[in-house]
Amino acid sequence: MASLVTPSAPIFVKHKVNLFSARPISTNSLFNFYKNVVGSDRCHTLSFRTKAKLSAEANVMEKESISGNEKIDYGVVSMHHVGVLCADLERSLEFYQGILGLEINEARPDDKLPYRGAWLWVGSEMIHLMELPNPDPLNGRPEHGGRDRHTCIAIRDVSKLKVILDNAGIPYTLSKSGRPAIFTRDPDANALEFTQVDN
Repeated sequence: MASLVTPSAPIFVKHKVNLFSARPISTNSLFNFYKNVVGSDRCHTLSFRTKAKLSAEANVMEKESISGNEKIDYGVVSMHHVGVLCADLERSLEFYQGILGLEINEARPDDKLPYRGAWLWVGSEMIHLMELPNPDPLNGRPEHGGRDRHTCIAIRDVSKLKVILDNAGIPYTLSKSGRPAIFTRDPDANALEFTQVDN
């Protein structure tokens, strides 16, 4: 890394994501996003912080040289949890616990957040059910969950899950590619994929 104190010749920075023609996001587009999504009362403070942060990051990026072959490594270990919105926590727990058999992680606090929720074990990771308004429509979603935002859970036997869903009267679709995978939706239309793995 070049010195941040002494001036040096300009260094051209290569974007790591050349495949998608990545380009910096302007502070104006971030401002408009937060104005529309977060609300105008917090917008000016957020915009100032964003502009300051982007300005500081740009100064550091001008001083760093990143080779196209350098691996980005900041210690990714695994997926920790996926947040899933629900309108009625009890109804969702009937589905995730009663039908899918997932167990609640009692160690995770459910009373420290300003909304109701539950943490469910999925192997060593979790689903965080959050009782919050869902901005996504319940109707008009793709029939096949693989063509929608979805959470994929690795399982041992798709045929056993198919029987469970059939017995509960829950609709599903199978993988369009023919691999052993099944797609369904929870009571709030959140898409779930269950893919069969060998190990």
